[in-house]
Amino acid sequence: MEDHHAEAVLGSPTPQPFPDETAIRTALWRALHLEVDARPHIFTDDLSISLAQPANGWRGRPDMHPVGTAAFRASIVARARFAEEMVLEGLEGGRRQYVIMGAGLDTFAQRHANLLHSDLTVFEIDRPEPQAWKRSRLAALELAAPARLRFVPVDFDRGQDLWSELLAAGFDPDAPTLVSSLGLSMYLSNPANRAILRRISQIAAGSVLVMSFILPLSHVDKKIRTGVEQSMKGAAQGGSPWLSFYDPADLVRIAVEEGFRTAVHVSAEDLATRYFRNRQDGLRPLRGEELLVAST
Repeated sequence: MEDHHAEAVLGSPTPQPFPDETAIRTALWRALHLEVDARPHIFTDDLSISLAQPANGWRGRPDMHPVGTAAFRASIVARARFAEEMVLEGLEGGRRQYVIMGAGLDTFAQRHANLLHSDLTVFEIDRPEPQAWKRSRLAALELAAPARLRFVPVDFDRGQDLWSELLAAGFDPDAPTLVSSLGLSMYLSNPANRAILRRISQIAAGSVLVMSFILPLSHVDKKIRTGVEQSMKGAAQGGSPWLSFYDPADLVRIAVEEGFRTAVHVSAEDLATRYFRNRQDGLRPLRGEELLVAST
């Protein structure tokens, strides 16, 4: 559950690069999965720890507790795997563009650099300052950006238009595309989410959106409800309150109303069945953050 709306330093004439703390947390959960969870791993991201550059002792942070945050970690790796499988499967069907909204410290382009040489163009959308920080980290790690990786800095709070910035980066709206929006919708108002859905629904036929969303608190699994409440409070205290929560049936209806040909709900239980079946360590996502898959 990532925060992509951290405030810039007030009064600074030139905003300085800074990391997004919830993007860091998500990257560390991907790294922790490889360290503390049993094989087979749900998702393998061996670059996230280096990219995040955590302070010594990060494993002792309360939000890195191996047991206490297991369900959240499971949700993070499950949604990442689901989205990336959709990208790779889409290549066979001719989808050659991948748009990552609120990219944070996503490492798809680095882990699949071979695809970006000939088969796929990736557009990473994020706020300018966290994105600049990420690019500096990639340079420090000598992880050269593949030629078909396009960084698209967009600041909604400063009135920048997502669509115009994406087109300026070379995006082709007439080409089938996979769009992922993971850990973003709760920070946007319902009208803002509707506007994004409407715009994406206008991309070429054969395009797909994978979007995560937060259930109303009353629908969240009781085992993680306190953790979700703490996340909500932390986001509000940080100046980025959660604004949108969706009943799955309502969001499916909204997606169709905004122009998608089809829309389906992928629940935490669906992800658990797909990726976590027969695990002996009890790792599995619980009902809280779930997925919408909508097609044009």
